[in-house]
Amino acid sequence: MAAAAFLCARAAAPALLPPSRGLPRRLLLASRATAAALSSSSGEGGGGVEFQGKVGFLGLGIMGAPMASNLIKAGCDVTVWNRTKSKCDPLLSLGAKYEPSPAEVASSCDVTFAMLADPESAAEVACGANGAAEGLAPGKGYVDVSTVDGATSKLIGERITSTGASFLEAPVSGSKKPAEDGLLIFLTAGNESLYKRVAPLLDVMGKSRFYLGDVGNGAAMKLVVNMVMGSMMVSFSEGLLLSEKVGLDPNTLVEVISQGAISAPMFSLKGPSMVKAAYPTAFPLKHQQKDLRLALALAESVSQSIPTVAAANELYKAAKSLGLADHDFSAVIEALKAKAQSSQQ
Repeated sequence: MAAAAFLCARAAAPALLPPSRGLPRRLLLASRATAAALSSSSGEGGGGVEFQGKVGFLGLGIMGAPMASNLIKAGCDVTVWNRTKSKCDPLLSLGAKYEPSPAEVASSCDVTFAMLADPESAAEVACGANGAAEGLAPGKGYVDVSTVDGATSKLIGERITSTGASFLEAPVSGSKKPAEDGLLIFLTAGNESLYKRVAPLLDVMGKSRFYLGDVGNGAAMKLVVNMVMGSMMVSFSEGLLLSEKVGLDPNTLVEVISQGAISAPMFSLKGPSMVKAAYPTAFPLKHQQKDLRLALALAESVSQSIPTVAAANELYKAAKSLGLADHDFSAVIEALKAKAQSSQQ
């Protein structure tokens, strides 16, 4: 967070910052059926997507690549950048263009999306040397779909708006498969006009979108959602291990849960592979732990006790120490196994 603050504060020109405008604190859920009413007329490169202009996409990792791919397949004119250039190649083969820096992507596009791994990366790509802000100007938009803390999002937003461009935070709920299938949930906040402008693009990449008002609200909502998810996975892991320990079939537990009040797609999707100790990465464990860390900081900032999350965070940290950082977050069950083994010695 300190590094992110330094980058954005150093890059921002305070004298150019517009006065703060409090957006309406209401929640809007816009469905695909209303996308046409919220969007502009179809323009060149639209290919059926009611968006006028060129789209930039920064960050082509496990989430960014399928999101950008869906935009290209929908007929959008997309320009991409990634720190490791080879990750751009699959998108280039689909018809994307390439620019060698975030600044050049932002300069060549009307709206630029960014999907980065953590607050530090998000701030560097937006505010650092050759960052997106250097290529922005009035009339352009910047949409950060990364998961960051509210303070970092606000700092990025201040730097972006100091150029005269518009800023929208839009972290997503969903992992690799929903990203591939265009079924993400966007939790947006910031410039409402930009939200309406990019609504058709969000609808290509997601199944629903919420508008939450001021910058920081989208980031907070995402952290709360991922906080609940991370804690649920720990409890589910404990249930699988306990069921097996007392002689029950953990696969049957997964089936029983799927038919009851606590049914959740996550349990049905992850359970069978967890029983086999297989953790194909859809959402990296290191990112789940990062989100718990940020959620704990958010809770501390408002004096809200979240002891269950604090305990879960320690287990994810333990799993990282076991070399599981890049495995799926369901691998947290291995930390519980290791803890049980050490207590028996």
